Amino acid sequence: MNNMTVTSPQAGLAVVKAGFLPLYDCAALVVAAERGFGRRYGIEIVLSRETSWARVRDRLCKGELDAAHVLYGLMYGVEMGIGGQAMPMAVLMNLSRNGQAITLSRALVEQGATDGAALAQLMRAQPRQYVFAQTFPTGNHAMLLYYWLAAHGIDPFGDARAITISPPQMASSLRAGSMDGFCAGEPWGQRAVADGSGVTIATSGQVWQDHPGKVLGTTAAFAERHPDRCRALVAATLDASRWIEASPQNRREAAELLSAARYLNLPAKAMPGALALHAGGEANFPYLSDGMWFMTQHRRWGLLRGDPDYLAVAGRVNRIDLYRQAAEMAGVALPAGALRASTLIDGVPWDGSDPAAYAASFAIHRIM
Repeated sequence: MNNMTVTSPQAGLAVVKAGFLPLYDCAALVVAAERGFGRRYGIEIVLSRETSWARVRDRLCKGELDAAHVLYGLMYGVEMGIGGQAMPMAVLMNLSRNGQAITLSRALVEQGATDGAALAQLMRAQPRQYVFAQTFPTGNHAMLLYYWLAAHGIDPFGDARAITISPPQMASSLRAGSMDGFCAGEPWGQRAVADGSGVTIATSGQVWQDHPGKVLGTTAAFAERHPDRCRALVAATLDASRWIEASPQNRREAAELLSAARYLNLPAKAMPGALALHAGGEANFPYLSDGMWFMTQHRRWGLLRGDPDYLAVAGRVNRIDLYRQAAEMAGVALPAGALRASTLIDGVPWDGSDPAAYAASFAIHRIM
C-alpha cells in the first residue's frame, strides 16, 4: 500500500503526486513536502513511498505518479526503450551527488578482497560464479558497479553474474548468502555493515567524484501538459535543498523527518552527516553531459545497439528550460554551461565532447 503523506491539500493548490524510495537522497523532496515549500508556488506535494525502481518506472509511465525521486539511468533507459517500450521522459533536476556504496560480503573480504584489485586477484585465483547485485538494469547503481568492476579488470558479465534487487532487500540478500556484493544507495550499504554481513569496499564518489545521483523525473507528456507544476516542484525542492544545507540544526530536523516509519524508518542520529550528499545550488542543475554519460555506458554494455545522437537526446530529456525558470523563481544561481568535465576512477576523462568515441574506448565492453 502506498503511503501518501498529505491527504487534504489546501484549497486552491494543485496536487503533485511524487514517488520516492526510502534512501537518504530523497531528503530534499521529503522536506519540500513536509514543510510545505510547494505552497509558495501554488502546489501541494503528496508523497508516495514505493518499493522498487521498477514500480516507480511503471507508475510514472501509467500516470499514477506525476513525478518521482528516480534513478538518472532509469530515465534514459525508458527514453531509449531499453528492455521495453520507449516513452519520452523528462529530467527536471538533479537531487543528489555521490551517496552510493559498493558493499562486498564479509566472507569475501575475509578471503582477502579488501579492494577492487584484491577482488580481481581473488576471482582469478578461485574461479566460480560470482554474483553482484544492482537496483535496476539501466540505473546508476548498475552503471557505477560495472564501471568499478571493469576498472579493476573484471568483466561484469563475463567474469561474474549481475542481478537486480530492490534496495531494501540488498542487506538481507547479502546476509542470506545469495550474492557476493552489491551497489546501492544509502542507507542499505550501512545496514549490511551494521548487521555484520557486509563491508563497504568503495563509495560511488571514489568511482566518479561528484557524480549525479537521483533526479526529479517525470514523463515528457506531463512536463508538456503541466509546465507550471513542474517549475513549482523544482522551485520548492530547490528551496528545500537550500534549507537543509543552511545549518546543522536544519539537517537534524530533516533527519528527524526522514527517520519516520513512512520514510526511512531509521534512527535519526545516524543521518545528519549523510544528508550532506544531497545536491544544492549548481549541483542541482541537470547537466546534459551527465545524461549523456549514462547513455555511453548503456552503449558500452550492449544495452544500446548503436550510438544515438547523444547531445540531441540529452537536450530533449534534461529540461534545462524548466530548471532555469524554476531556479529564477527560487533565486538559485545557474552554472555557466550545460556540460561539465570529470575524471573517473580509471583516469579516463569525460566532458561530453565525443560520447561515441568515449563509449567505444574501453577495453572491457559489450559493444557488438
